[in-house]
Amino acid sequence: MRKHYLDNIRWVTVVMVVIYHIFYMYNGEGILGVVGKITSQDVQYQDIIQYAIYPWIMILLFIVSGISSRLYLDRHTDKEFIRSRTTKLLVPCTVGLFAFQFIQGHINVSIAGAIGPEMPLIGRIIATIASGISVLWYIQMLWLFSLALVLIRKIDKDRLWNICRRTGIIVILLLSAAVWGAGQILNTPVIVVYRFGLYFFVFLLGYFVFSHDEVIDVLKKWFPLFAAASVVLCAFFCIAFFGYNYADNPVYKTPLFLGYGYFASMAILGGMARFGDVSNGFTEWMSKRSYGLYIFHYLGISAVALYLAKPGYVPATAAYLLSALAGFAGAYLLNALISRIPFWRWAVLGISRKKEKKDV
Repeated sequence: MRKHYLDNIRWVTVVMVVIYHIFYMYNGEGILGVVGKITSQDVQYQDIIQYAIYPWIMILLFIVSGISSRLYLDRHTDKEFIRSRTTKLLVPCTVGLFAFQFIQGHINVSIAGAIGPEMPLIGRIIATIASGISVLWYIQMLWLFSLALVLIRKIDKDRLWNICRRTGIIVILLLSAAVWGAGQILNTPVIVVYRFGLYFFVFLLGYFVFSHDEVIDVLKKWFPLFAAASVVLCAFFCIAFFGYNYADNPVYKTPLFLGYGYFASMAILGGMARFGDVSNGFTEWMSKRSYGLYIFHYLGISAVALYLAKPGYVPATAAYLLSALAGFAGAYLLNALISRIPFWRWAVLGISRKKEKKDV
């Protein structure tokens, strides 16, 4: 049976990613690469939304990706898994950069002012194409993790996976310390989203631990505990770090950041398994388009920021609202259009000639 709660977690989390990026684009914390503060407020209290969302969204997505990888591999060979992930993940962040995402790259470098008139033409082209990666860093890492997983499976032969079936509440709680440890290693110093230690570890947790129904049952049972802990940790994190760059060192290495991210992920995973394992017309519609929403949403947000908000053509409130409209409606429209064009649906969305029905 299809686990509808995983589909629902995925699309709900992607929606939260879009909301996060709207406020991130106009943040008042001095985070580089965006338009930044456009209000006259001394303190942008709406920025608290970023602090409440950022620590857990990617941890949760990588956990769900690990679970989904296990479910896919239960029904397919390693070769089919690699081929599927290469088409769905690698092609859009390589071929897709030249086919479409260079547009995003142009907007990104324009917002950041990263290209000066003294830069050679070849340098401008390279910078524009490279900046088109933008939100595609997630699928880049997921493709690498998928390749590594195939090698790990050959070594493990399900021995560790079977042991993890017996994971109980005490071990789940103690894993928060391991998540903190993983968050300290293999972090790239400049482009801070590439946190290989943390994201690979939680991806493996998804595959080995949380792909078991028995472990999900534990999360469902203890959902009130994880939900309460998440609310408390969220409050403490927002109070302690509001005004600081939450996306950079040293904040993202702190026990408070990583503890909140982990416990919130456990709460959402257990809560959705307990209450959100449903499917209807709306959830199916959202689920089928969640990947396209992730791929395209930032283009609309950043275009509004560059061409309307940054020059001051619209007031701040309108900029936020127009960014939300462009982020959601623009992404859905682009997804509907590009998914129907033969070459571009493969290059940009990773849809093969035989359209795959499985999600990432």
